[in-house]
Amino acid sequence: MDRFTTLTGVAAPMPLVNIDTDMIIPKQFLKTIKRTGLGKNLFDEMRYEADGSEKPDFVLNQPAYRNAEIIVAGDNFGCGSSREHAPWALLDFGIRCVVSTSFADIFYNNCFKNGILPIALPQEQVDRLMDDARRGSNARITVDLEAQTVSASDGEVFHFEIDPFRKHCLLNGLDDIGLTLENAGDIDAYEAKTRMSRPWA
Repeated sequence: MDRFTTLTGVAAPMPLVNIDTDMIIPKQFLKTIKRTGLGKNLFDEMRYEADGSEKPDFVLNQPAYRNAEIIVAGDNFGCGSSREHAPWALLDFGIRCVVSTSFADIFYNNCFKNGILPIALPQEQVDRLMDDARRGSNARITVDLEAQTVSASDGEVFHFEIDPFRKHCLLNGLDDIGLTLENAGDIDAYEAKTRMSRPWA
């Protein structure tokens, strides 16, 4: 998993509330167990017409936001069914951070396991960042995980809270497997000791 330290990028404004996981990645794309390749189907039904052509009004189809790395969203982002494909699709598209007033619990947890930083801020601060995002690619937002701050393009700074353990994992690029491998030496020593004391096992 890639480390998350600081990120300065274009933020796409998505003011809709209750953006659920089926909107993020519709159910017909859940057949794969690979984490790559889902970015092209991110927000598929919102992003494409029935014939596969792009909907020009959808934010990620607009030139200013095609390379967005941050989403500023309405309340309750990631609600709906528990599908890890949702953060996979966001990450594969290039989204590393989502800012909202609140997140569905399972989606929130899955973000950290996949290198995405979900940031919950008060409504007035999200509104401020939403306005900033609407300025297009010239308005770049900076996220500093170590300092736990989000900076608008005009320099206004907002502080966010994050669990220290999750912060440690993101800063060091540690998913569940990475965390386990941090203890590889102890695991190897235990297995060697077990082989000697219980060779039949």
